[in-house]
Amino acid sequence: MLNYIWAGLIVTSFVFAIGFDARDLAGDKYRNGRPLPVALTFTQAYDSSARRVPVVVRIDPQQYSAFYGTDEKPAASYSGYLVQTREGTQLRFAADAKFPEPLATIAKVSKSRDQELQGRLEGFSPPSPAQAPDTISLATAGLIFEPVRFVKLNAIAAAALDFAKTAAEIALGLIGVLSLFLGLLKIADDAGIVRALVKLVRPVLRPLFPEVPADHPALGFIALNLAANFFGLGNAATPFGLKAMEELQTLNRSQDTATNSMVMLLAMNTAAVQLVPPVLLLALLGLQINRLIFPIILSTVLSLIIAITAARLYGRLRVYRDSDPNRIPPAPSAAPQA
Repeated sequence: MLNYIWAGLIVTSFVFAIGFDARDLAGDKYRNGRPLPVALTFTQAYDSSARRVPVVVRIDPQQYSAFYGTDEKPAASYSGYLVQTREGTQLRFAADAKFPEPLATIAKVSKSRDQELQGRLEGFSPPSPAQAPDTISLATAGLIFEPVRFVKLNAIAAAALDFAKTAAEIALGLIGVLSLFLGLLKIADDAGIVRALVKLVRPVLRPLFPEVPADHPALGFIALNLAANFFGLGNAATPFGLKAMEELQTLNRSQDTATNSMVMLLAMNTAAVQLVPPVLLLALLGLQINRLIFPIILSTVLSLIIAITAARLYGRLRVYRDSDPNRIPPAPSAAPQA
């Protein structure tokens, strides 16, 4: 079911993206093929044979607003340089330049390998070479960028691919962790450690999981899952929780409906108390994490109480109580044929 929901969200996002992109193309939001007026200032003598000529670029705010139909204003000036080739003259801005919209969006498309906004100059009249070397010379031109189309559609497609890559990296990274802790669980189960842990945590967990038999190994795996969350070991909690769910499924009469015990475990795992901050926060904040220890403990204690209460209350509602697999009588077995 979750796959259909995600597929529906992705399709819906693509539909909206195509609608917005079609509106932008119809209104010519990015002025594709039309030259933006710019003024160029040369602080040294212009050399028509030089491949790279430094310039200062100025864009008149009123012309910019009228050209793009926006209230945003460009900076007073931008540093850049001209690239002169046989194909024509190209203007490139500095890589650290900050642009207003929609020029910022255009910069994501019309950029060089060095992440510099670039465009082709049209109507460029170079300064006269007869000027003195220390004379500041000026020139005007029109700047034409690469056509910008389907911005939102490309952004959604890129984000989908990036998250797919991230999901694959996370899944591959968890293989080693899952293999390690599941192997340790198998050793602990064969050695009788899990059975001993069941006897230890039975007085605490039995009221929360009344459907689970007193000597069932699921209680031990549940305790390991909660302990891993308690000490901030999120990677270790995952295989413990999977194993606990697997054991709880042995008590489930249904293959596609969770029991109250499974719902309770999921709620407690999601909102478990954390005495030790997660390793990721420790890596990001360092010693500053000391300021967050008490808020983390307080918020996780309250979240655990709310999760347990909500799971109990929802389990008593009629619509959920009637669908509980443990309340539905098992299907009668077929009578043996003579």
